[in-house]
Amino acid sequence: MNKPVRRIAIFCGILILALMARDNWLQFVRADELKNNKHNMRVQIARYSQPRGNIIVDGKAVTDSKEVNGINYKYKRTYTNGPMWAPVTGLSSQVYSPTMLEGVEDKILTGDDDRLFFNRTIDMITGKGKKGGDVITTLNAKAQEAAFKGLGDKKGAVAALDPRTGKILALASTPSYDPSTIAGANDGDAWKKLNDDKNKPMLNRALRETYPPGSTFKVVTAAAAMEHGLYGNVDEKTNSPKKWTLPDTQGVPLPNETPMPCDNVSMRAALQWSCNSVFGKISADLGNQKMIETANKFGFNSDDLTVPVGVTKSVYPKDNRPQNAMAGIGQASNRATPLQMAMVAAAVANNGKLMEPYMVDKLRAPNLNVIETHQPKEMSRPLTPEHAQSLQSAMETVVEEGTGTAAKISGVKVGGKTGTAQHGVDNSGNPYAWFISYAKSGDGSPVAVAVVIEGSDTMRDDIAGGKLAAPIAKNVMEAVLKTQK
Repeated sequence: MNKPVRRIAIFCGILILALMARDNWLQFVRADELKNNKHNMRVQIARYSQPRGNIIVDGKAVTDSKEVNGINYKYKRTYTNGPMWAPVTGLSSQVYSPTMLEGVEDKILTGDDDRLFFNRTIDMITGKGKKGGDVITTLNAKAQEAAFKGLGDKKGAVAALDPRTGKILALASTPSYDPSTIAGANDGDAWKKLNDDKNKPMLNRALRETYPPGSTFKVVTAAAAMEHGLYGNVDEKTNSPKKWTLPDTQGVPLPNETPMPCDNVSMRAALQWSCNSVFGKISADLGNQKMIETANKFGFNSDDLTVPVGVTKSVYPKDNRPQNAMAGIGQASNRATPLQMAMVAAAVANNGKLMEPYMVDKLRAPNLNVIETHQPKEMSRPLTPEHAQSLQSAMETVVEEGTGTAAKISGVKVGGKTGTAQHGVDNSGNPYAWFISYAKSGDGSPVAVAVVIEGSDTMRDDIAGGKLAAPIAKNVMEAVLKTQK
């Protein structure tokens, strides 16, 4: 081979090697980056070239796919009772990123999950189009309906759990939206309208919004008092004066909103009539670190809670003595999601054992083979069985004879705690109305519920957890109990 030809051959060889290196770089190193690039329409076109798998509740699909006459997309996502189920399903759009279960379980629903490789191979051999798998939820359709209808035109949320397993039974948030209206390629106006709405209908208030939990947090403070040995049970008299002042202040009192006497009463009576002074003093007597320790066992301050959708962290703060006393009655910088407060009620109802919450029971292949089943998992033990049963007794007194009588269910033991949380600078905004509860059946407690009403047209003086939130919790519990029979 003469010299010029050899040089050309070497140069061509270098070009081929460079091309191979570049090709491998694009296909392997940058594959995910290019696949997820917002300008890469091929992925979206492929995603909607066949029907998605479905999200299943009580054996029925609450999602579907319909064929459309679009230029790029063959199918579009649709939803049954979209506003009711939006906090669970989220959205799947031809333009916007998927959310909630549509997002977390996207690979199963599109059929791209590695566990569906066998199904994809068979479909390719037989000439069938690729199919997505199904997501089978833990949700209870009747409980969800009761929660959604109960909230009505109020701004708020409901979370309900099975304390025995951690299964999420209801997850409602209002105002809501219909994901079907923003599922297509030409739904930009609807998308803008939803995002500009000051009431934030796309916000999942059950999982992604935190509120001061108000007096519902007194259940945690009572648990802390017993777990740290300050009091042995809920019937022991508390060392609480008639007028108690916040520590390290110039005589600033912590007032009680109830006309009932609160001096030296038991924790049972203090929960029954929601005595601020008793629980503020308990929190102060225990100190910030012990309060944080107990709150953490209930799930507060956890950065990694997923159900499998991510949940915003609930916070019991590190703070000074007066602020810690206020946090002990659910005020100051104490913040909680409705799911978190349902977890509090669930732990008490389940004799002190907190189960990890979850809302996906099974993942199913297109051929109906189950490829994954969620196993219930213990999360923590916030309190001993003895202390939990003592606290159950006190919460049942709240419903039988205290501020939570609106949650009574005939023939059923119900425990609960009301809460009315201050909102705004100097309590200038309408307060939040809370209620947490559980119901007992012959096989333990099948349901624990948390309800928060963030806003309604109710007169300010009539806003209270016992009036607004407790009836909703009652309806949700009854729905679950009826389906358990």
